[in-house]
Amino acid sequence: MSKVVLIGGGSASGKTFVLNKVLEKIPENKVAHISLDDYYKDFSVLPFEERTKVNFDHPKSFDWKLMCEQIESLKKGNKIEKPIYDFVTHSRKKETEIVEPKELIIIEGIMALVNKELRSIGDLMVFISASRERRLVRRIERDTKERGRTYESVIEQYFSTVLPMYEEIIAPSQYYADLIINNDGYSKKSIDVLVSVLNNMMEKDNEK
Repeated sequence: MSKVVLIGGGSASGKTFVLNKVLEKIPENKVAHISLDDYYKDFSVLPFEERTKVNFDHPKSFDWKLMCEQIESLKKGNKIEKPIYDFVTHSRKKETEIVEPKELIIIEGIMALVNKELRSIGDLMVFISASRERRLVRRIERDTKERGRTYESVIEQYFSTVLPMYEEIIAPSQYYADLIINNDGYSKKSIDVLVSVLNNMMEKDNEK
């Protein structure tokens, strides 16, 4: 059975950056990566203006049922058809992505440690921490370059929903973490510790 690693943390805390650094050190054929962002509910039934007003930083925005069912199935050795989310249109794409089970299944997203059912599937829980200022700067850069957002819309969303939801819902989830990594700057030691833990998990599993 595969090992499931949950990587949570605030928006733009550097979860993907940490993950990519880890993937540089672990063979690609041993790891399957899933972003929880792809499990946002499909809001295509709403007019575009209404979609832009959805609070994407609240647990109610996620399709937890589908998410947990698919991750549980993947953990048991079955391939899945993962949804793909389009952040430009705020809707789920028609096409899906086939994900094959691997020794490690790494799940990353802001709500990775929030949901009780998802936590029950996880074998290791990691929280990526970063200051609110650092998260804001990274979010502005990411959303304007990659998601077609304006500077003004990013700022408005950050202070109206992103920051309040982080403090109310996401930050408290770090208490469920087995490992907390501070990512205000690049820490090679933190990455090395995480890689060591992951390799140890796989080695112990292979010994059984």
